[in-house]
Amino acid sequence: MTKSPSAHIDQLPFLVDTKSPALRHRPTGATRADIFRARPAVMALLSLITLTYICYAYASLSPSTVYRNSLDVDQEVPSLGVPRSVQQSWVMYSPYYPSEPYVPPPEGCSLDQVNILQRHGARYPTSGAATRIVAAIGKLQSVESFTDPLLAFLKNYSYDLGHDDLVPYGAAQSFQAGEQAFERYAWLLSEANQPFVRASSAPRVVDSATNWTAGFAAASSHHYKPILSVILSEAGNDTLDDNMCAAAGSSDAEDNLWLSTFAPPMTARLNAGAPGANLTDTDTYNILSMCAFDTISHETRSPFCAIYEELAGPAAFSYYGDLDKYYGTGYGQLLGPVQGVGYINELIARLAGKPVQDHTQTNATLDGNPETFPLNRTLYADFSHDNQMVAIFAAMGLFKQSAPLDPTKPDPNRTWRVQKMVPFSGRMVTERLSCRGTPSVRILVNDAVMPSEFCGANADRVCTLDAFVQSQSYARNNGEGDWAKCFA
Repeated sequence: MTKSPSAHIDQLPFLVDTKSPALRHRPTGATRADIFRARPAVMALLSLITLTYICYAYASLSPSTVYRNSLDVDQEVPSLGVPRSVQQSWVMYSPYYPSEPYVPPPEGCSLDQVNILQRHGARYPTSGAATRIVAAIGKLQSVESFTDPLLAFLKNYSYDLGHDDLVPYGAAQSFQAGEQAFERYAWLLSEANQPFVRASSAPRVVDSATNWTAGFAAASSHHYKPILSVILSEAGNDTLDDNMCAAAGSSDAEDNLWLSTFAPPMTARLNAGAPGANLTDTDTYNILSMCAFDTISHETRSPFCAIYEELAGPAAFSYYGDLDKYYGTGYGQLLGPVQGVGYINELIARLAGKPVQDHTQTNATLDGNPETFPLNRTLYADFSHDNQMVAIFAAMGLFKQSAPLDPTKPDPNRTWRVQKMVPFSGRMVTERLSCRGTPSVRILVNDAVMPSEFCGANADRVCTLDAFVQSQSYARNNGEGDWAKCFA
């Protein structure tokens, strides 16, 4: 059986000119010293690994596939054995997929700058979620016998997931994203003008950034060797993490209201099949989440997915994720969007080629130094978290709803769908264009060109740069008083 790419990505070498180790996937418990000891061996395997990865791409694609430079970087890597429709219902735990095929800039427009904002790759559950999942599974496994065949696998099931860190699949996602960026935008670069890369300091975010740089370098046959230049501490000012607004609320009330609406029949079914388990609705949600986490961690369909699908979990689980982000850092949270203001002001500075003007969560020391915040690059890549990206979307005006999401009844026509916004390795790309001599902007989220009605976009969904900057008055005015409320 052919190995999946992630099995090789997990062993990728360090970049020789990287200031710190280019960690690909750090299983829980691994140390930097462990990885340094492996460095000579993995460096020797560089050529073999790259060749094996490319061979896998050829072997796994159908003969009708159209290749770009010998590798279709839009192909799912690898297949998880779960229908795409089910994967998409995992919302923020969904693997990356393009919402639409990428469309080049319209006729008369030339691309001259790219800003990529990307979520880290697929990970294990967070430590808190892992604790809750283990507790729920433990309740089921404590019963004497199961009366529902759906649960029979639990007799011999052993939980073996880590927590917080990237899984090998997530390492592969970020590596592939780097390849895609090279294939799409390399012509903007030169040896003296390479991608400028930043990351928030969480290990899974740093590892995603270095996987991306490794993928970019590999796709260029190591002609380009981008490095992770800036790591923003999540203990301080950080525009790539939602860590600074102490007064911000949570989505707990809305999440729990929806949970109490959809989960009781599911919980009753599970308790009937495992007499004495005494599961709660929260336990049921955690059991449902294992379809995503277990599948992604092992790169094969999890037995928990039979429960997920049988209980009609996809629609309910998906809306739970939509509510969680909408009322967490999105439009439904009073102090949610303001947490995205700092990044938007950094983006404006890059687009306009002028110093950053911001008094929120930017790091003035770093942003004021051309070594750590250059304004003369043509490709920037920043690595972040889903909650922060949602705040940025809301502050910018993307995915706006005509009415707040109802925590008891999904609107089938809503445009706020987290699966299309922040899947694992999801990304927003802001392209600066010159359209018949006029500086312009278009925004893509997971390759779908955004309508950008907030800046008067034309039929091609392109705004003038001036109109875009003017449309971001909330950010340019430092959240119009909301930032001060974070500390009230």
